[in-house]
Amino acid sequence: MKKAFLVFLCAAAIGTAKAQVQFGVKAGANIANIVGEDAEDAKMKIGVNAGAFARLSIAESFKIQPEILFSTQGAKSEESFAGETFETKMNLSYINVPVMFQYHTASGFFAETGPQLGILASAKMKGEGESVDIKEDLKSIDFSWGLGVGYQFAQGFGVNGRYNFGLSNLPDEGDGKLRNGVIQVGVFYVFGGK
Repeated sequence: MKKAFLVFLCAAAIGTAKAQVQFGVKAGANIANIVGEDAEDAKMKIGVNAGAFARLSIAESFKIQPEILFSTQGAKSEESFAGETFETKMNLSYINVPVMFQYHTASGFFAETGPQLGILASAKMKGEGESVDIKEDLKSIDFSWGLGVGYQFAQGFGVNGRYNFGLSNLPDEGDGKLRNGVIQVGVFYVFGGK
């Protein structure tokens, strides 16, 4: 039993030592919305995302990429009253921590999927020159699942697109059905190239 355990430990240590870790930075645009049964009038809103990542190679084509990103999300809505249109924006800011499982091809293309944990940093409702803090009305933790594709050039630069499906209900109380839905497009750079 002890020999089997020692063999397992040695194999794990060798596997970890051979695993290649790369680091990178990324930034891009969000096309965010609030989706769900109760999100009737919600419209897409442009935001940004930026952060850093580590990429761990577990096999030639398979990699795990944990990230930490600042992401502006939310939605906007428009209402007409007395012949005028008024716009309201829900501005949400998150610190997102996705962990993406990637499959890379020799040509540079890759596909990815994985879970994401979001920590709500701020939440404001803005309209008609006024701003109201709504952070206490929303859950502080948001879970979602990401699906994406990308391409990396040999020099380390790349482009990617991802959609994050919100899994958590946003309101802290009540039975309103509202979730985040975010399309992300952006660029990244991996230090050290491919």
